[in-house]
Parts: sequence; structure tokens; C-alpha cells
Amino acid sequence: MSHTRPDAAASQQSAATGEQVPAGATSRRGAPEPTGWVGWIIFAATMMLMMGTFHAIAGLVALFRDDYYLVSKNGLVVHVNYTAWGWTYLIGGIIIVAAGAGLFAGQMWARIVGVVCALLSAVLNMAFFAAYPWWSAIMITLDVLVIWALTVHGSEMKAARE
Repeated sequence: MSHTRPDAAASQQSAATGEQVPAGATSRRGAPEPTGWVGWIIFAATMMLMMGTFHAIAGLVALFRDDYYLVSKNGLVVHVNYTAWGWTYLIGGIIIVAAGAGLFAGQMWARIVGVVCALLSAVLNMAFFAAYPWWSAIMITLDVLVIWALTVHGSEMKAARE
């Protein structure tokens, strides 16, 4: 029994020529036609906008209300005060939001920055785990999904935007 991807047998209409082109085939310009997997890039971009906002909020909380977290600064994996964590999360959140916005435009720099930021976010959340375990676990999971979507399906977004 042969198993094929559902989108492999389907055809799509080329935006440039109006002709039917098999999914995953190349267009006349030589770039691959976008497939249904472009949705993963939209997912990654949306998650990056949300995660960047969440990081910025967590940064502001660390800056203005450091007694909110479960442990003191000495209980963290890395012994720094919450002011340093707050600035790190706030600046990182702004960068993640900018990269998420760039992903919607199909920018290659946004994919690179997105993967690097998601990797750093996962590491920082691991270090922050003692202060807020459930939040950190959720953020690490989302970081892994973003990295997967950007590395496996990232090139299709540019083709979809053209």
C-alpha cells in the first residue's frame, strides 16, 4: 500500500499564470509553488508575536514587581536579580515581535532571527524554570514548535507572498 501526502496529488492554481500546477511543483520563475504547509509559517509568526508580547509582559513584571515570582533571585539557576531578567525579557520580547512581523512578509532575516530568538528563549526559560515552572514549560514547548516550523517550512512563505 502506498502512502502519499494528501497535498501531493492535489493541484493548485498558479497566481501568476492562472494555470493548474501540481502542489509542490515549481513555477515558471523556478521557485517552488507554496503548499498547505505555509500555514505552519503563519502559525510560527503568530506564536512569535504572542511569545514576544508575553516575554515583554514578564519582563515588565520582573522590573516592577519582583515579589510576584515563586523564588527569590538566589533560587534561580543563574543568580541574577529580577531587574536583569526583566530587561533581558523585555528587549528579547521586542526583538521576537519584530521577527514575527517580518515572517508575515516572508523575510529571510526574520526566519534566522526567529530561530535564534526561539533557541535563546528556550534556554532562558529553562534558567527561569524555578521562578515560574508552568509558564516556562509552555514557552519552551512553543519555542520548539516555532523552531520546527521555521526550519522545515520557512522557505514556502516567500513563495506564497510573491
